Amino acid sequence: MTVGMRVRDSRSVCPVARAARLLGDTWTLLILRDLAGGAQRFSELEQSTGMSPRVLSGRLKELERQGILNRQIFASVPPRVEYSLTPKGQAALPLVEALRAYGDTWLPAPVEDNCLDQ
Repeated sequence: MTVGMRVRDSRSVCPVARAARLLGDTWTLLILRDLAGGAQRFSELEQSTGMSPRVLSGRLKELERQGILNRQIFASVPPRVEYSLTPKGQAALPLVEALRAYGDTWLPAPVEDNCLDQ
């Protein structure tokens, strides 16, 4: 076995690497952030995250497949679909909160030009 193969093998068993593969992209973190407050519809997630419908749809399908969120269809006219976090998704919220705290402390929001005159 080569060194490169050993590295790949250790990454596949490393819990940090596995969690980062599932939760580590920006879009997933924004979806988790928004669903932390409760169930939301596709259009609400689309508006709050700024994702394209295609990207959002793909991420939601993958997160549902991974057991991070539930997709509930309501029998109404027009049909209504809401997304909410599963217990597995809820368990990831401390990570989102830690990133929020880190961002607040170490990555201040840029000062906008229109704020300089105030």
